[in-house]
Formats: sequence, C-alpha cells, structure tokens
Amino acid sequence: MSELVDIVDSLENKISKLLHKLELLHHTNIKLEEELIAVKNDHEATKVSVNEWQEKYNSLKLASSMLGSDTNKTEAKLKINTLIRELDHCIAQLSE
Repeated sequence: MSELVDIVDSLENKISKLLHKLELLHHTNIKLEEELIAVKNDHEATKVSVNEWQEKYNSLKLASSMLGSDTNKTEAKLKINTLIRELDHCIAQLSE
C-alpha cells in the first residue's frame, strides 16, 4: 500500500510540475505574441516612412530636372505628359 501512495504522490508531483510548465509556456506565448504585434507595427510604420521618403525623392528629382538638370529631363517630360493626360481625362469627365 505504501508503494501505491508513493506512486500517486509521484504522479501528483509530476502533474503539478507539468501544469506549472504549461502556465509558464502560456505566459511566454502571450509575451511573444505581443512582441510580434509590436514588430509588425514597427515594420508597417517603417514601410510607410520608406514610401513617404520615396515620394519626396521622386518629387525632388522631378523638381531638379525642371530647374534645368539634364540628367532627368526626359523623365520630367514624361511626368508632365502624364499629368497633362490626367488633367485632360478629368476635364473630359467634368464635361460629360
């Protein structure tokens, strides 16, 4: 009978340790999920920032070419033509 009690006590002890480990893993999982969300938010913010800087760079390049820079003159002409086409399209839609 003493052996049976020892076995039950041993099982209870092991179950208690397993439940404790489960609880620790659960808390660790929650922390990791929160960290993942934070990293995803940072990544999104960085992507937005990169896009904003890219737009600023393109605007600066266009402005530079309009001021007489020969390096991007054809690109500036293409951009102006695109803008004119967009304006013509808008005017056509307003006329209808």
